[in-house]
Amino acid sequence: MFTGLIEETGTITGVRPTATGRDLTVRAPGIVQGAAIGDSVAVNGICLTVVTWTGDSFTCHAGSETLARTTAGGWQPGQRANLEQALQVGARLGGHFVQGHVDGVGQCLARRQVGETWEFTFSLLSALAVYVVEKGSITVDGISLTVAALTAGSFSVAIIPHTIAHTTLGDLQPGRPVNLEVDILAKYVRRSLGLESQGLTADYLREQGF
Repeated sequence: MFTGLIEETGTITGVRPTATGRDLTVRAPGIVQGAAIGDSVAVNGICLTVVTWTGDSFTCHAGSETLARTTAGGWQPGQRANLEQALQVGARLGGHFVQGHVDGVGQCLARRQVGETWEFTFSLLSALAVYVVEKGSITVDGISLTVAALTAGSFSVAIIPHTIAHTTLGDLQPGRPVNLEVDILAKYVRRSLGLESQGLTADYLREQGF
């Protein structure tokens, strides 16, 4: 479990294809100081396991399922990545509950500066749109963000200078893919109401007393 608050931006220094996926080496001097074999680290929002570490870097393995469902299949040496270690019990929860289980890949559609802040717009799969609301939480490449605007097929977020400076959003340009994870609480609420199969209708709301 993570919070979506990025601890460090590391650099991918090695990509090695294997029979079951890819071994990824990430230079992360800060993360490595407290890392141990078997630890979970969110790399651009993907929960991966530290399999080896040495000096200022760690290596993790991305399996075929991960490569098929995330942006990890396109990562190359030299690319920066958002990093976060797993949440410790008793720590402050400054972002929101993030699993590191990517729900889908979106695309950066636009970025524009508005005063001292930046506005980013991302594409949103219709299957994920039912879990996204304005002022709700969403994870983009591992970053906990608040949805500022929501339209059919896309959503926008407003980014403060600190986030631009301390995450990979400073590098992100239109056309680039990003990992998206919707709020897990929205998933459970939708399932508990039985909306996954029938959808939200006027008849259903009347049956529930609304």
